[in-house]
Amino acid sequence: MTTESPLGRFLRTDPRDVGCDEAWDLIHVYAELVAAGVDPEQRFPGVTAHLASCGPCADDFSGLLHGLQAISGPSPEGLTDS
Repeated sequence: MTTESPLGRFLRTDPRDVGCDEAWDLIHVYAELVAAGVDPEQRFPGVTAHLASCGPCADDFSGLLHGLQAISGPSPEGLTDS
């Protein structure tokens, strides 16, 4: 098993990656867009790049998105008159 050096990880970093701090500041907006069915990549490409490369932030995003989807209930088109 080989492990990549810190320099190797740094050199492989997507230059669009905004880092943990900025991603964390925007992650709730990003998750709300995804939950609404909107692709946030065009608006927040740096957050998209960061979530692709940072496991802990991607895990936080996944949990937040799951929570949003759990509390949002059925979509308006899924409602029926009784």
